[in-house]
Amino acid sequence: MTEQDVVLVDIDARGVARVTLNRPDVRNAMNETLIAKLTDAMAALGEAHDIRCIVLTGAGKAFCAGGDLNWMRRTAEYGFDENFADARTLGRLLHTVNSTPKPVIARVNGAAFGGGVGLVSCCDIAVAATGAKLSLSEVRLGLAPATISPYVVAKMGASDARRYFLTAEIFEAEEAQAAGLVHKVVAPADLDGAVDAFVDLILMGGPEAQAASKDLIYAVSGRPIDADLIDWTARRIAEVRATPEGKEGAQAFLDKRPPAWQRK
Repeated sequence: MTEQDVVLVDIDARGVARVTLNRPDVRNAMNETLIAKLTDAMAALGEAHDIRCIVLTGAGKAFCAGGDLNWMRRTAEYGFDENFADARTLGRLLHTVNSTPKPVIARVNGAAFGGGVGLVSCCDIAVAATGAKLSLSEVRLGLAPATISPYVVAKMGASDARRYFLTAEIFEAEEAQAAGLVHKVVAPADLDGAVDAFVDLILMGGPEAQAASKDLIYAVSGRPIDADLIDWTARRIAEVRATPEGKEGAQAFLDKRPPAWQRK
């Protein structure tokens, strides 16, 4: 396997990009190369006009086992400056996945540990197979889940984070769903069908409207509902209504026809 092969990208005719972490021999664990390649791939897909949706998954039986052991051995020898620079590369990856304007679906086909849970948390929708096991395992290694923590806490909330950050216990996909990390849990044989059902729903929506909707979530979370926020949201819908996509959506509704962006 070459360095180019550690992240695979396949794009279908509808503009659905399937991104696969491709290190199945080490359960798709992350190292410098995978982090760099995945960051580049997600950034490029996020900017591509013809991409409508991104599905993120892992090759083989795991989603992502967290940090690669050889990578961790190297970081153990680093000083603060080297560790800070190294951690920022993972931080950039997580931010890139989390902030892409495209809808991102995690296809959790198997184990997700440490940074793998971070990746799941950065996706908009997560579908997991029964039997998939998750763990925020950092404290077992004398570490803390620092870089992934903003995204994990945003998904599962502080209460569940207190439990899983501190115990590093392994929990099942169903528990991940109860905690808010995962939206749907299905049998392994049904995983692709469940992911495709979400893809089909996404393809019915306006891509610019979806990007704007993601921005809304970031902008309004935690803000008090006061006059400033009410005015800001009113301004946003006024701006969206005036876009070509907004006008096409309204006209298609009135004409009782599919809007131009819908792809079968």
